[in-house]
Amino acid sequence: MRSMTGYGSGRAALGEGQVVLDIRTVNHRFLDVRVRLPSRIQSRTPTVERVIRARLERGRVDVTARFEGQTLPQPTLDVDRARAVYGELTALRDALNPEEPLPLALLSSVPDLFVITRTVDEEELERALEQAAAEACHTVMAMRDNEGAALAAELTERLVELGASVEALKAAAPELLEARRTRLRDRLEALLAGVDAELDPARLEQEIAVLADRSDIAEELVRLGSHRDQMLELIENSSAAVGKRIDFLLQEMAREANTIGSKVQDGTMTSHVIALKACIEQMREQAQNVL
Repeated sequence: MRSMTGYGSGRAALGEGQVVLDIRTVNHRFLDVRVRLPSRIQSRTPTVERVIRARLERGRVDVTARFEGQTLPQPTLDVDRARAVYGELTALRDALNPEEPLPLALLSSVPDLFVITRTVDEEELERALEQAAAEACHTVMAMRDNEGAALAAELTERLVELGASVEALKAAAPELLEARRTRLRDRLEALLAGVDAELDPARLEQEIAVLADRSDIAEELVRLGSHRDQMLELIENSSAAVGKRIDFLLQEMAREANTIGSKVQDGTMTSHVIALKACIEQMREQAQNVL
């Protein structure tokens, strides 16, 4: 089992420095990859995204990149062009308004003053980005595995608690029926007290049978047990993405728990149902991070 939460970093040599990719992942229904690269290499976004999509499943994936050391060719100032532009601006100023100051900052708005005299090796850049992205994915998956192991342990513990609640409900069910039978008989006898009428045992048993059918939770408990066993099997033996299947099983468990809650009104059993629902809700929260 893997979590969808993780962090990883990868780096690769580029020029006289390194390119570093950082990946952060959180839970998401699908695989949502968002890559933010420095402006000089934004055209390489598809390369990074392709590597990530080939290695990660589900989750929102935020990718950022940075350079360390001398990596890409640095732009240099074309001094001759800058002098010529400043001279022309000075002449214009002298002709129009000799007293007007002429700051050098004006040159920053002039295009093409900074030039790159050395071109980047496109194949080397491609290789470096692919290597850094692959390494970052590897470290992310290692963290996802560790987080997943913790989630598996937590979910297994909750499933043990759920099993205890199911067994408690099974044990209490016959007592509930007997208590309701006694309560129904007592109420009928109280209603007939002082009235010239007798309680029909056959009719009483018929009403008890109807009551028992309405209160029967055996099928719900069997399905709960089956869902629990399936979920344990997924946690213990599946190495693939299981988050969606676990989420489906927990939805079904919640449905069965609600049905049981609507059928039982006894105080003792209600406490077991509350514990059951709380356990399922805790698992549903945890399962949101399962890959």
